[in-house]
Amino acid sequence: MQTSTMGASTPLQVGYKDIAAAARTLAGQCHRTPVLTSRTIDQRTGAHVFFKCENFQRGGAFKFRGAYNALSNLSPGQKQRGVVAYSSGNHAQAVALAGRLLGIKAVIVMPHDAPAVKAEATRGYGAEVVLYDRNREARESIADELARSRGLTSVPPFDHPHVVAGQGTAAKELIDDTGPLDYLLVPCGGGGLLSGCAIAAHHLSPGTKTIGIEPAAGDDVTRSFRTKTIQSVHNPDTIADGARTSAPGKVTFPLILHYVHGMLTVTDEQLLRAMFYLWERMKIVVEPTGALGVAALFENKFDASGKRIGVILSGGNADFKYLCRLL
Repeated sequence: MQTSTMGASTPLQVGYKDIAAAARTLAGQCHRTPVLTSRTIDQRTGAHVFFKCENFQRGGAFKFRGAYNALSNLSPGQKQRGVVAYSSGNHAQAVALAGRLLGIKAVIVMPHDAPAVKAEATRGYGAEVVLYDRNREARESIADELARSRGLTSVPPFDHPHVVAGQGTAAKELIDDTGPLDYLLVPCGGGGLLSGCAIAAHHLSPGTKTIGIEPAAGDDVTRSFRTKTIQSVHNPDTIADGARTSAPGKVTFPLILHYVHGMLTVTDEQLLRAMFYLWERMKIVVEPTGALGVAALFENKFDASGKRIGVILSGGNADFKYLCRLL
């Protein structure tokens, strides 16, 4: 485990005006995903719960918001040369799809053990996929070399102002639809979705407490939040493949310290229970990472009684062959 110092006074690179601008960029390109409720879940939790269903987003996850916003803001020269990204799946698909829509060549660095459904979808959107061994190679180094050798622009999965701003539009839409919330529960990998949503919630519903949820095996942001220094973890072993990031970023971490009210973790067992419950009772397909907020709610990680709670269901790109074996 490594640490690096970054105080709460570090300049913030994203504000609500950036999220509002991203919403304008995404208009007509990004699905305004539905907000679902469940009387059964309200009775179970004692709360009024609103689910922002990013599993119905283009590409199957919230990542399309940030990817399309980032690619749209490239210079003409950058668009002509193309982009490179690294991802275990959802960001890969998002960049590939955004690139196809905008006419930008995309090269995606993916681990060889990425969920097959995500790798196949990435190729299906027209991207070139470069595979690597996560146990022996660093995806950042591979992407950097591709950027240098081919003149590509790197589009990181979370640590980028335009990516963060795009992700924040999910919470903007949710609060626009529901009105003020008491809590907003957001899955957290590197913190792009969490920081963007926290900014939107702070502006639109100042009384909302935004809480980030991580898998217990990949608790780098939780430890970073508590110690106020960036903590890292190497290749966390968790079912939540979208949250296998090593550390929060230089863009996201100051935003998390400034806007986020707390961090919680759940085990893979708790996560799977929550995910399968959503499949069975709400009849919606949510991938493990997408169910992080629901797991925290179901496991009584905080007092939800009588509260209005927004939950971001971040994605639905489930690897059924793998998950059904667990079921």
